[in-house]
Formats: sequence, C-alpha cells, structure tokens
Amino acid sequence: MRPDPLILAFDTSAAHCAAALLSGDQILAEAWEEMDKGQAERLLPLCEALLAQAGHDWRDLAALAVGTGPGNFTGIRIAVAAARGLALSLGIPAIGVTRLESLAHGLPRPVTVIEDARRGEAYVQTFTADGAGRAALCKMGDIAHPAPYLTGSAAGPMALPPAMPLTHAIARIAASRLGTDQPRPAPFYLRGADAAPPSDPPPVILP
Repeated sequence: MRPDPLILAFDTSAAHCAAALLSGDQILAEAWEEMDKGQAERLLPLCEALLAQAGHDWRDLAALAVGTGPGNFTGIRIAVAAARGLALSLGIPAIGVTRLESLAHGLPRPVTVIEDARRGEAYVQTFTADGAGRAALCKMGDIAHPAPYLTGSAAGPMALPPAMPLTHAIARIAASRLGTDQPRPAPFYLRGADAAPPSDPPPVILP
C-alpha cells in the first residue's frame, strides 16, 4: 500500500511562527510559537524539528503548504519565500492557502469570514457550497448582508469558532489540491504595505 503523502504546512502571517505535519487525515506533529519578530530565523529550524519529531526529514515530503495572508506584510513574505525556495530545492509543489479560506474550512456553509484588519477595518469573504466569493477590505460599519454563519476575530459574539487550528486547515486544504495545477504561492494582500517608498531622488548612474 502506498503511504499517504506527507505535507508540511507553515504560517507566519501574524505574530507567530507555526507549522503542522499532515499525513493522510492525521496531524503527526505541530508547533505554534508566539513571536512579534524573528520568524525568518526561526521558521526553518522549527520545521526541521517538527519533521524530526515525527521521524521524517525533508526528503519525505510530498508537498509544502503555506499561509499566504492577509496579515502582516513582512511575515507573509517570509513564509512565501521559504515555501518557494524549499519547493525548488526539494522538487515538490508548494501550495498557497489564504488565512480566510483556512478560517472557513470545516464550518457549515454559507459562512462569512470577518477577520480584524485593524484601523477600524476587516477582511471579509463569504464561502458557499459552490466556492469562495470575492475577498475585500471593508470598514467595520460597511459590512452588509453576511451569510447565515459568521466566523473570524471581528465577527462578533455570534461567530463560530474555527473548526481547527490554522495550520491544520492550511495543510488539509493543500492536501485537497495536491495533484492539480496550482500557481506558485504569492502573498495575498488586501492592503498595501505600511512602509512608504523613499522620498529621496534616485542616485545618478554615471556612464
């Protein structure tokens, strides 16, 4: 019997560094470390320790799954860059999964995800049995016509809790897409970066 594909999922889209290792329907190992910074240095050692904990190494992986946001601009780039680099070196696919579809995974449909985006705004997306609606960045007071079910950190007291931890959902969604054509993971931004471009004139390049 062929073994179930082994999928490593990780996410650094918020103030954490998190990963989970999925084989078939079983989470073999997982880790979640709260951190405001340092994810770039911590991500690969954490993943390597997770693989070792489950008795595996990088060569055993069938695919990588990465959280693509929305969330922290720099954090998303860290995870996506790591996934692309690892996929290239290992010769395996990397599958991007958004935070919003991860929060909706395993919940009854239709469900609207309303996730706090700070500054009085929220990331909003509705998921039905037929698929995902358009994701948007909305003012808190402008969110209208939600689905019967709500989830997310800004969905209020009637919100359903997530059906599973974030990295579990990322891994399971990626597993459902394994074997299909998938684009390279890319950051899922609904808001521009906070950092402004430099105002100084560009340097003069001498002939």
